[in-house]
Formats: sequence, C-alpha cells, structure tokens
Amino acid sequence: MRLQFGEGSAAVLHGDKVLLNFDQESGSFIVAIDKNTGKEIWRKEREESSSWAPPFVVKVNGREQVVLPATAKVRAYDIENGDLIWECAGLGGNVIPAPVVHDGKIVIVMSGFRNPNLLAIKLGAKGDLTGTDAVLWTNQRGNSYTPSPVLHEGKFYMLTDNGMLSCLDAATGKPHYAQQRLPKPYNFKASPVAVNGKLYLSAENGDVIVVKMGEAFEVIATNSFPDHTFIATPAVSGGSMYLRSDRAIFCVRR
Repeated sequence: MRLQFGEGSAAVLHGDKVLLNFDQESGSFIVAIDKNTGKEIWRKEREESSSWAPPFVVKVNGREQVVLPATAKVRAYDIENGDLIWECAGLGGNVIPAPVVHDGKIVIVMSGFRNPNLLAIKLGAKGDLTGTDAVLWTNQRGNSYTPSPVLHEGKFYMLTDNGMLSCLDAATGKPHYAQQRLPKPYNFKASPVAVNGKLYLSAENGDVIVVKMGEAFEVIATNSFPDHTFIATPAVSGGSMYLRSDRAIFCVRR
C-alpha cells in the first residue's frame, strides 16, 4: 500500500457473499467469497493503485451489481460472476469515501485528495461511461477525503477532513449550503452518521458535534469527551450510540 498505510477497506456482506477490495500498488483485485465456507466464488484483477473505498451493492434493472470507485476508474461488476458491467474514469487519487445511491437510480462516488472530484452517475448503462451523459453532475469543492458521505431524503452531506460541511441536492448537485465551518477548528477521519434528523460528527479532538439535517446549516450541540480521540465512525443500534475512541468505548442513550 502507498506510504505503508495498510489495508483498510471494509468487508461487505451481501447475501451469501463477502466482498473484499484489495486496491494496492500492484496486483490489485476484488474477490467474492462464500460467507459460510470461505471458498472463493469469483475474483477479478484490477488495474488500480492504492485506494480504500468499500464495494457497494445496488440492484439495477432486476440484477445486483457491485460498484467500486477507485483512482483510475469507477467500475461495476455483476455480483453473481464478477463480469464487468460499466466503468467510468474521473476520480482523483487515494479514493476512500464509500459510494451512496440516490433513489436507486444515481450512484455518487467521490475523491478528496489530489485532483478531487465527485461523479454522480446514472445507473442502467453499460460499457465505458467516461465523458457521456450518464455522468449527471460533478463537484470539485468541499469533497470528503476520508469521511464517507451521508445521503438522506435527497440531500447529500459531505464533510472535509478539516471540518467543513456541505449539503447538496443529490439529483442535481445544487448546493443547499457549501463548506460551512463548524464552531471551532477540527480534524475528522470518522464518517458522519444520521439519526432522527441529526448528523453526528465525531472529531479527532474528542468532540461530537450535532448538526440539524436539512437545507439550512445549524449546529445544535457539541458534546465533549476530554482526552479522547475519535477515528472510528459511531455505530447506532436499538436507541444507543456506540463511540470508540483511542482509549475507551462509550455507550450513549437516553
């Protein structure tokens, strides 16, 4: 891996398959294995350098495909056999954020390092989609480098590593607000999570900032955990939020 960052892409479990992405400096591949036996179902070599985006499964015209963004090309594979369905160039280097899908029709992929770019790609086409009208809109400002975005009710929220939050219309790319700064300087690696109309942003300095979801930018609260660093994304289940710092695990509930 570039600069010895190590393998960090999340495993994706879908049906009876575990999907694993290994984009590295040489010998890159994506593999699907049986969740019960570990037996390899299919494997596809990829001409890619180091990136860390996880695969994303979406159903298009009745068939499931695996969308995987990367530096050279975003590619979609048939989940049953790994056959390539479509591909599209245009992202920058070190791709990390997870893809999201709007209304089952548009996949949004993003890079935020060198040559940052965002591609909103209409699903349903096949072949090389680079430079075609399948790319509905793009964005180069305020893109996330490390945190994955949140998509909710047609609104696409993205957070930069240095703490600027944007909300775009997922269908058009038109900003509701763009690159709004939080109450004080922050650094982020954890992704935002959306719960009950609020975004929870876990910062490296131990603050968890709560932002109201919607077309207007509004910070509701800041909750501080002194002497803790949050890198991991919070998990939410059964009315509880779990926060893992460098020193402890917190469970927060009413």
